[in-house]
Amino acid sequence: MKYLNIAVSLLLLSTCSMPLLALAQQESAPDGPPPRAMEGSPPGFGHAPGGPGAQGLPPFLRGIELSVAQQDKVFAATYAQAPLLREQEKIAFKAHEQLRALAASSAYDDAKASALANTAAQAMATISLQQARLEQQLLAVLTPEQRKQAQQRRDSRQVPRRPRRLP
Repeated sequence: MKYLNIAVSLLLLSTCSMPLLALAQQESAPDGPPPRAMEGSPPGFGHAPGGPGAQGLPPFLRGIELSVAQQDKVFAATYAQAPLLREQEKIAFKAHEQLRALAASSAYDDAKASALANTAAQAMATISLQQARLEQQLLAVLTPEQRKQAQQRRDSRQVPRRPRRLP
């Protein structure tokens, strides 16, 4: 049961760590993840004018002609979720940092390590859930034809992956 808990936590962390991937590529501040400016558009989502391939749109919306009203709704939805995502990223970062420090210390405590891993996993799960909610909100903004285009783009990008074997 202990190994199942660890495996589930690791699986959840690995599948939910996409938002932190971008953070890992940036230089980290000593006391936390890199700060984000709240002015302008949220990271990854811009209010770029133009048609197909407009920079800053979520990947599944790139190449889809959006009206100005739709662009405004996309911007509002993504900007509204930025504070929650930032808070969850800080929680996950802090838990990972404490877990690394605990693992390197001579006073390792398995219960505390498990609690820290669960905290990080919960933060990552919240981030994933929020991203799913955002995607649903953004799909609701689209017309039926635009939703069809988005689905076709998603289907064309998905490549079957081989399942990972656990040791």
